Amino acid sequence: MKRVTIFLLALVLLLSACGASGQPEANGEMDAVIKRVVDGDTFELDSGEKVRMIGVDTPETVKPNHPVEPYGKEASNYSKELLTGKKVKLKFDVEPYDKYKRLLAYVYLEDGTFVNEKLVRDGYARIMTIPPNVAQAELFLAAEREAREQNRGLWAFEGQQAEAPKEKAKPKKQSNNNTAADTTPPEGKTIKGNINSKGEKIYHVPGSASYEQTKAEMWFSTEEEAQQAGFRAPKR
Repeated sequence: MKRVTIFLLALVLLLSACGASGQPEANGEMDAVIKRVVDGDTFELDSGEKVRMIGVDTPETVKPNHPVEPYGKEASNYSKELLTGKKVKLKFDVEPYDKYKRLLAYVYLEDGTFVNEKLVRDGYARIMTIPPNVAQAELFLAAEREAREQNRGLWAFEGQQAEAPKEKAKPKKQSNNNTAADTTPPEGKTIKGNINSKGEKIYHVPGSASYEQTKAEMWFSTEEEAQQAGFRAPKR
């Protein structure tokens, strides 16, 4: 009887260890060590897997056939200093992987620092919320608003660029794109979601009256997707 008890106890411990193995799964989590930082929002684990941080978008620095974007090096260096060689906890949302087979994760340092939010709040990243991974969308929105109001990081840089004397600028070919939003929409997602000063969540479809003037805080592929996230169509 004693041997049976010991065997069952060992079996339970083994199963518990398997259940806590940290394999990526929806709404799960795992511990990991960061080997190197690729750019501001992407890094590689010591296991060789690439991780893309959920909900944030830093200026590009290593995208093929794409120039280094303004404030990209600063964001990349910030993430390198913050993350290289660190032990972290990765928490997953609805989709553990993206179409490029990268892990999609919320990243936490050992001291509890929520890295995704910190990048946005310190002004090194914009928000880029793509359903269905929206668990921290409201937190990211608040962080970006604070960064913009305080002119932190890339927001201060953009302000300086806008204030540069026009007479010193070289003539440029005029652009027909006068949208307020200066970020490129994610592939397949062209509906803009915006939260106004009253806290109302409103979405705008391409061709609608306010689409070109709307700053996208979230992107959606369908109106149904926007509605599921709590956004409504404009009243007019």
